[in-house]
Order: sequence, then structure tokens, then C-alpha cells
Amino acid sequence: MVSQKVVISNPTGLHLRPAGNLCKVAMNYKSHITFSYGENTANAKSVLSVLGACIKCGDELEFKCEGIDEEEALAALVEAIENGLGE
Repeated sequence: MVSQKVVISNPTGLHLRPAGNLCKVAMNYKSHITFSYGENTANAKSVLSVLGACIKCGDELEFKCEGIDEEEALAALVEAIENGLGE
């Protein structure tokens, strides 16, 4: 398992479009991918789970990837978030 913390920089947080883009990136990998926000954990491959977390600009998430392509998955997710998730 690998994990990394990342801060959301999108001014509007993870609304539908960036949440969908995050899920698209996550679904390209076979690993189990989750993120923690406070006391909650969400499935990064589920748009409803990501939207339900109500992530806002400046929130810090900790992504956890576990599986055969965990390192590649984590790197891709962090890069996508740092690039604004298409916003």
C-alpha cells in the first residue's frame, strides 16, 4: 500500500466535473483506491462517494492505493489533482 496527502486547489472544490475526472483517472487502474478526509473515507472510483465527501478548496486528502499498479495510480491521481482536474 502507498499513500500521499494532497491539497485540493480547485477554487470550487470537487463538484461534479472534477469529481468525474478524478474517478476517470482512478478507474484506469486495478488497485483499490480510497481517500481519507477527516474521519471519513471515500472510494475514489465512485463519483457519488467523491461528491458525498463535499471536498472544498484547500481541503487536504490522503489517497491510499493498494494493488498491483498502486504506485502508478497514486502518481497519476496526484498529478491530475495538481493540474486542476480539468478545471
